Amino acid sequence: MKQDDAFEKDLASIHRLMDRSVKFVSLSGLSGILAGTYALIGAGVAYFMLYYPPSIGVAERYPIPDIQTAWKLVVVAFLVLVASFGTGLWLSAAKAKRRGVSVWGAPGRHLLINLMIPLIAGGCFGLICVWQGYFDLVTSATLIFYGLALVNASPNLYDEVRYLGLSEIALGLASMLTPGYSLLFWAGGFGVLHILYGSILYKKYE
Repeated sequence: MKQDDAFEKDLASIHRLMDRSVKFVSLSGLSGILAGTYALIGAGVAYFMLYYPPSIGVAERYPIPDIQTAWKLVVVAFLVLVASFGTGLWLSAAKAKRRGVSVWGAPGRHLLINLMIPLIAGGCFGLICVWQGYFDLVTSATLIFYGLALVNASPNLYDEVRYLGLSEIALGLASMLTPGYSLLFWAGGFGVLHILYGSILYKKYE
């Protein structure tokens, strides 16, 4: 019996070592919570830019922004991205230091490559949509490409990240079917879902 217990412990140790060799286990759930908070703040700023001052007697569900406002919204989204990425990198580096591993080890490099390819493609697609005036596609595109990035990077992360990516893709597709609520879907995908899944990761792994 003791030999069996020792054998199972050895297998568990080997399994943990294999996971650490391929998975980026330094991802902080708190970074997801903060990223979601930043996104909700950004959505509030975007709502103010689109709907203020309100037109008396006019119920405009989906105002199409002029090109200047559209580029201002791009700046808001970019600031949210920078704040989220910076916070995630800082918290992940701190967690890696506590674990005695390097944040830029092989799992971190593989994660960055798998994550950035769909993100860069989606960012370029979104900018082209703004430039060409297809504003109603931007929200859906960012959600879908971000979801694809998470699914693509999920083998190097926790399993929950894959479900977050699939949820983002589903919200992006739903946003295409209901363009009048694009900002709401954007806030739900980048804000609420990040807070939800970040809380799950924080509770489960930290």
